[in-house]
Amino acid sequence: MFKDVPYDQYMTEVTQKLSSGGVFLTVKGEKLNTMTIGWGLIGHMWGKPIFIVPVRKSRFTYGLIEKSSEFTVSIPFDGLKKELALCGSRSGRDMDKFKEFGLTPVDGKVINTPVIEQCNLHYECKIVYKQEMQPDYLDLEYDEKWYGNKDYHTLYFGEIVACYVKVQ
Repeated sequence: MFKDVPYDQYMTEVTQKLSSGGVFLTVKGEKLNTMTIGWGLIGHMWGKPIFIVPVRKSRFTYGLIEKSSEFTVSIPFDGLKKELALCGSRSGRDMDKFKEFGLTPVDGKVINTPVIEQCNLHYECKIVYKQEMQPDYLDLEYDEKWYGNKDYHTLYFGEIVACYVKVQ
């Protein structure tokens, strides 16, 4: 069972989990896939709550999200460290991560992309804008540190259309 909450109620927990790579990004296309993300932002733009997720072009998820109009973000408050590590180091090109790592997809409340049942906090997002990173505009120090292989991110801006927590 889930309970709706304001999108910004758990900002401290979301920020902590993002900075430690403890967040799942899920996209549904010709295949359902989830990946671990350690970068992202929640804010307010265009009069709406927005979750920005970066995805590198080399990732399997990139091909899925490019053809999608939505994504979900699921956050465990405790546990799932092994699953997060595996989802961050294995590709959905080669396996069904949900089946392989024992993750349970649950239908979203508003969108068609599922959330992960084992997680505590969920965001459902409708993509309203995307932007490929422009290397010429990136600080040289950041470029050298994070993009030595020139595998830049595309940023997906998702309007948060639902936010809820798992009720025990």
